[in-house]
Amino acid sequence: MLAMLLALAGCATDPSAEYLGGLGDPVRGAALYAPRNLGDTSRWAGQPAEAAVAAEQVEFLTQELATNPRYAPEVNPAVLQSLQTAQAEMRGYLGIAPGADPQMVITGLRRAATALREGSRARAEAALASPAFAAGPAGTLQRLSTMPRLPRTAEAAGMVASEFDRLERRR
Repeated sequence: MLAMLLALAGCATDPSAEYLGGLGDPVRGAALYAPRNLGDTSRWAGQPAEAAVAAEQVEFLTQELATNPRYAPEVNPAVLQSLQTAQAEMRGYLGIAPGADPQMVITGLRRAATALREGSRARAEAALASPAFAAGPAGTLQRLSTMPRLPRTAEAAGMVASEFDRLERRR
């Protein structure tokens, strides 16, 4: 059973959506995968679907650690602050409006990633056609395709994974 769970964990492409095949906590999954997915975002250059998942992960973690009743009271405020800085850095690079609703951004990025994996650029552009994506659908896709290393995002990735390790050791 443990081997099956580890295999499922290794196959996750969106840790905040299907962590451990849906059996695990998506917030924990996103936090534990953060160093892999966000530690060096330049690894997603030329892979816009994966870059979209990484950007969505920043949005998801920032929103969840600020509002989730299980984690918001426990998480170190410095971790949330680091994630908010990473979110601003990622939004700035991708041309996402600073005040955009996080859920709208998460939904758009997740749909764009799915469409790109299925080979539909038109559906990906449609997913990004909202005021949240101020750079426009084509501009956002171009930026996802040329994702650089984002240093504040890398710092936040390490901090959030360490924080979840700390929280687990406390329990």
